[in-house]
Amino acid sequence: METPAAPITPVILCGGAGTRLWPLSRLDRPKPFVSIEGDESLLQATLSRVADPVRFAAPIVIAADEYGPAVEAQLAGRAPAGTRLVLEPVARGTAAAITLAALLGDPDALLLVLPSDHVVKAPTELLRAVAVGTEAAREGWLVTFGARPDRAETGYGYLRQGEAAPGGTRRVERFVEKPDAEAAAGFVADGAYLWNCGIFLFTAGALIEEMRKHAPYILAPCEEAVAGIVTGPDGIRPSPGPFARAPAQSIDHAVMERSDRVATVPVDMGWSDAGSWEALHAAAAKDSRGNALDGDVVAIDSDNSLIRSEGPLVVGVGIRDMVVVATERSVLIVPRGESQRVKEAVEALIRRGHAPPPELKEGEE
Repeated sequence: METPAAPITPVILCGGAGTRLWPLSRLDRPKPFVSIEGDESLLQATLSRVADPVRFAAPIVIAADEYGPAVEAQLAGRAPAGTRLVLEPVARGTAAAITLAALLGDPDALLLVLPSDHVVKAPTELLRAVAVGTEAAREGWLVTFGARPDRAETGYGYLRQGEAAPGGTRRVERFVEKPDAEAAAGFVADGAYLWNCGIFLFTAGALIEEMRKHAPYILAPCEEAVAGIVTGPDGIRPSPGPFARAPAQSIDHAVMERSDRVATVPVDMGWSDAGSWEALHAAAAKDSRGNALDGDVVAIDSDNSLIRSEGPLVVGVGIRDMVVVATERSVLIVPRGESQRVKEAVEALIRRGHAPPPELKEGEE
C-alpha cells in the first residue's frame, strides 16, 4: 500500500447522545464515550485507527463545548501532539462541523472525516480503501466509503455506485435515505448499492468549493465564526454568534446529494453505525446460539438475543430474539426487531417525568 505524499488530517466528529442506545448511551455519557467491546470507548477506538504518524497528521476533534472536559479525558495519553479540539457553541449538524475543520488549515490538505461513534472491526480494510480514494480526492472529488450490505437494513442510508471515477473509485449516482424493508431488500439484491458510512475523504479546498456552490448559507457563517475564533488551553472556540446562524444540516443533504463530484470506494471493514441495539447485535461476537452477551450475564436455553449488564447479574431463561440491557439505574427490555423504537421509549419517559436530567433529553441523537 502506497503512503500518501503528505499525511492525511483526520477530522473526528464527536457529538450526539444516541438515545436509541438508551440506557447505555445518555446525555451524561454520550455514545462516543461508551465502550461496546473491550476497554476502548468508541471515540478512543476511532483515534486508534488513525494513529500511524506516517499516514496521518494530528487530528482535529470537533465536539460540543459542554463535552470539552470529557473529550479531553478521553484523548489524554492517546492523542498525538498537535491534536486540535474544536468546541462548538451550539450543535449545527455535520455540514457546519466539517466546514469548520476545512477552514482551519491548508486548502490542499487531505481531510479524512470520521464519526467517533461507529464500529469498524477491520480497520486495515478502511486504511486500504483510504489509499484507493486518495487519487480521486487529490483531483477534487469528494470521496465516500460505502460498506457492502449483508442484510436488508432499514436503519442505514444507502448510495448507488455508478460509472468509474479516478483511481479505482466509482461515481455516486444516488443517495437514499433510510428505506423501508422492501426497498432495502431490493438494494441488497441489486448489488450496486452500499451502506452510506458517513466517512469522507477530500481536500479542504474541494469541500469549501462545493459548499460555496451548494450551501453558501452554511459556509458564510462558518467563515465568520472562524474569523473570530478564540484559542485557549482547553480548545478552539468559533465565534458563537456567527456559528449559531448556520442552519443545522447534515453534510449529505448540504453537499453530497447535490454535487456531481462525489465518488465512492466499497469497503468490507466490519462496519456498523452502532445506532441501535439491532445494529450492535449484528456487529457483536456471538455464542453458538446467536447470543451477544456482555457483563455479568447468564443465558440459559436462549437464542439470538443481546443481553448486557453494567451492574446487576442478569439471567435470561428461554428468551428468543430479545434485547435486555441493565445499567446501574435503568433496565431496557425490547424485542430485537423493534429496537429502533427505543427512541419512542425515551420520549415516553420524558412525557411522564421519569427522565430527570442529565440522563435523557428529547430530540438528542
